[in-house]
Amino acid sequence: MASNSAAVFGSTGLVGSYILSNLLATGPFKPVHTVGRRPPKATSPNLNSIIDADVTKWPAALTGISPAPHVAFSAIGTTRAAAGGIENQWKIDHDLNVEVARAAKQAGVKTFVFISSVGSDGFLASTSPYSKMKKGVETTVRELEFDHGIIVRPGLILGEREDKRFAEGLAMTFARGLGFLGLKDSFAQDAEVIARAAIRATQLADEGKAPSKFWVLGQGDIIRLGRTEWESKEEPKEEQK
Repeated sequence: MASNSAAVFGSTGLVGSYILSNLLATGPFKPVHTVGRRPPKATSPNLNSIIDADVTKWPAALTGISPAPHVAFSAIGTTRAAAGGIENQWKIDHDLNVEVARAAKQAGVKTFVFISSVGSDGFLASTSPYSKMKKGVETTVRELEFDHGIIVRPGLILGEREDKRFAEGLAMTFARGLGFLGLKDSFAQDAEVIARAAIRATQLADEGKAPSKFWVLGQGDIIRLGRTEWESKEEPKEEQK
């Protein structure tokens, strides 16, 4: 196992692309592997992209990486419309994520990070198909008993997607309007902030500062780790310029 390497699934999606770009820009993970249908937009000498249109081969691609990554991030996800129905969405949002998590455990990955969603616990977890998918993956990550299993539960994700979603666009406009009232952070988070929170959580886990082996980041944790603490760590670098 390479103690400072990472693998990213979903690296061409909104949150996954920010996870990748921030890993490449800030380290300390080298190399960074991606597994996906198409190459990511980011480029770097430290980037190794595995391209396969057959998603069923992605778990095997992870176990085939040698040495095994220290940490794996999964931001795999789609919509019901893009998948062509709830059954096909389940195959991606639940089944594929579960198989990737199992492959990560088999490969010897120490820290596994899953980008989930608010509502994956509580009432929605038993009534909403989307929340059931996320909850099922979370349960698998817990049961696999990684050295650290990290679940990130953002609210509405803010950012520019390649595939425009009308209803989501309206919600984003509403969320940005809440910013004038100081209420946005409790409803929505920027994709890059979510990505940075995920990365920062793995760093804290490596430093022995995670609150538990199975760590769930709520929206407040995302803001704290991905914006407040991240920016405070960057400030000394800015002063040296």
